[in-house]
Amino acid sequence: MRSAPIVVHRPSPTGGRRVTAYGHILGLAHDDHDLVEFLRRAGLPDAETMIDDPQMVEWRGVRAHQWHAA
Repeated sequence: MRSAPIVVHRPSPTGGRRVTAYGHILGLAHDDHDLVEFLRRAGLPDAETMIDDPQMVEWRGVRAHQWHAA
């Protein structure tokens, strides 16, 4: 099975989650707005709907849309 091209990594101890697309670091997102903005800047269309598509985005460590370590 092919992994998703966009990965939202586990939350850092200080908050936020590293975001990578196709192996390149896009930044440290602290909320959905940050994530969508990173994807738009990377030239990915339909970023708002893309973040809930498991074929495009893999959320690691904790559930999707959770931005702080539990």
